Amino acid sequence: MDAETIKRSLGSSGLRCTPQRYAVMAFLMEHNSHPTAAEIFEAVNRMDPRSSRATTYKNLRDLVQAGLVREVAAEGRAARFDAKGIRHHHFICDRCGNVEDMEWYDVPRPASGSLGKRVLRECELIFRGFCTKCARRRGSR
Repeated sequence: MDAETIKRSLGSSGLRCTPQRYAVMAFLMEHNSHPTAAEIFEAVNRMDPRSSRATTYKNLRDLVQAGLVREVAAEGRAARFDAKGIRHHHFICDRCGNVEDMEWYDVPRPASGSLGKRVLRECELIFRGFCTKCARRRGSR
C-alpha cells in the first residue's frame, strides 16, 4: 500500500493523518507478522524517536475502532495487530504463540433468536493448535 492509499484510508475512516498514525499504519501494512503493540512501538520509535509509547498505543486503539486494523487476542499473551486487507481468519499456536493467516471462508451466522438483544457485527474464526514447527517438534519426542 502506498503513502497516498494510507492517507486516503485514514481520512475516509475519519482519522487525521498524523506522522505517528501514518507510521503505525505503514508499519502494519509492510509487516504481516502480527506484531504486538510493544514491537510496533519499538519499530516506529526507531524511525521517529518523537513517537511516545502512549501515542503509539492510542493510535492502535483508534485504528482498531476505525476498522482499519484488527486486534488478535491470544489467551495469556500480548494482543497482536493485523492491518485489515484481504479478509482472513487466524491460527494461533498454543506453544510458541505464532499467529498465522488462514484463508477466509464464510462463517454461518447464528440463528437470530440465539443472540437475544445482541447485535452481531461480524464473525471470524481463530483456530488454535500447534503450528507446523511446533507440531514437528512435538512429534519427534
